[in-house]
Amino acid sequence: MATKPKKKNPRLASGRKRARQDVKLNAANSSLRSKYRTAVKNVEKAVVAGDKTKAAELFAKAQSIVDTISDKGIFHKNKAARDKSRLAAKVKALATAQAAA
Repeated sequence: MATKPKKKNPRLASGRKRARQDVKLNAANSSLRSKYRTAVKNVEKAVVAGDKTKAAELFAKAQSIVDTISDKGIFHKNKAARDKSRLAAKVKALATAQAAA
């Protein structure tokens, strides 16, 4: 079984500082990425459940999270726009389906 080679410690002070900063940045980015996925998942769950008001409310929160993530450069702005568009379409389809029923 091949294992990853152990990373060497940087010799230069600037390299050591960069390594410390990378750990913090990685933790922050992972946290935001997780928050993003959770927000999207919650909207989709509400749509599947057929709860129009809850879906619309969660979508509004998800929109701001998606915008934050694209502004920080964690996800590309086009991916963020695509995901918002798809969620909006699902919420809108749910609203029209309930209006027709």
